[in-house]
Amino acid sequence: MITSTSQPEKYLARFTDGAHEALADTTPEYGGKSAGFKPVDLLEAALANCVTMVVRIAADKRNIPLEGVEVQVTLNRENKDESVFEYKIDLRGQLTDDQKATLLRAASGCPVKKILGGAVSFKDVG
Repeated sequence: MITSTSQPEKYLARFTDGAHEALADTTPEYGGKSAGFKPVDLLEAALANCVTMVVRIAADKRNIPLEGVEVQVTLNRENKDESVFEYKIDLRGQLTDDQKATLLRAASGCPVKKILGGAVSFKDVG
């Protein structure tokens, strides 16, 4: 569970899972100071970090000599009827084509990707 609490600075929010915390804010254009992640940035980060971790776990389990992975995610909202997460995965290391394919297949199993790709609804439990 994540808890977000407003801060004295206009629109700044501190969020925590009870063990870790970070800041979220909006841009000056909307009255914020860009003192933290924008909420949309956090959606992109959730997907990018999940894919990164899934790929690393897959490489470790299969003894694939992955030296690193970088995942870039952008939420494209140009189409008002559909938001599209565009991503690029950069695998680093001396990998064969089969090893790369294996890791890219593993990336598709990212739990965040599955959640975002399925039906999503909202329920106010307060």
